[in-house]
Amino acid sequence: MKPIAIFRHTATEGPGYLATFLDERKIPWQLIAIDAGAAVPSSASAYSGLVFMGGPMSVNDDLPWIAKVEALIRDAVAQDIPLLGHCLGGQLISKALGGVVSRNPVKEIGWGEVQVTDNDIARNWFGEIQKFQAFHWHGETFALPQGATHLLSSVYCVNQAYAIGKHLALQCHIEMTAEMIATWCSVGADEVAASRSSPAVQPVSEIQRQVNDKLPRMNSVANQIYSRWIKNLSA
Repeated sequence: MKPIAIFRHTATEGPGYLATFLDERKIPWQLIAIDAGAAVPSSASAYSGLVFMGGPMSVNDDLPWIAKVEALIRDAVAQDIPLLGHCLGGQLISKALGGVVSRNPVKEIGWGEVQVTDNDIARNWFGEIQKFQAFHWHGETFALPQGATHLLSSVYCVNQAYAIGKHLALQCHIEMTAEMIATWCSVGADEVAASRSSPAVQPVSEIQRQVNDKLPRMNSVANQIYSRWIKNLSA
């Protein structure tokens, strides 16, 4: 089986729980560390799927790798190779496929409930799950590209996830581990403090207090979503 390519855009936002999920199922994957200078492949043909993780930058920034990633995303769609995007990764998929990425009405940081949309495609992805506590850390949001079906929303961000066939884009973070959350709370403490006027931003202490309660359930949701996504991996 060809490996899954997982694109990392900053050192603190790696595959997290997704790596655990794939390793437990002996599904091969390869990290492509854009933050460490790794080249963006010109074709998706060497991979069974492409996964794009998060990052503090905007997809609208003038960064040399963004256009290359967008071209790769379009190439994967053309070759019917499944895409999976987390936060920035979901925004990259949207932008590559003609959607607009813009500022969300408020910044969203910490734990927050997301609702599964009432449609057949959402039920196919989420099964019996109707809502869950997701992890958030974003100031921008994506519009749905042409042909996308809405899957998730929150009170503070309408577009939390969508699917286009076998491709899935998420605004929220389902890939978190306790270690990642602790790291983000440390390196992002100043951002949290500066954003405290937002009703969707939790203090660092509250984010960390809820980890033991919220994380196991989110890992279970991730299992459901990732299990559905890997069904369509290319041979």
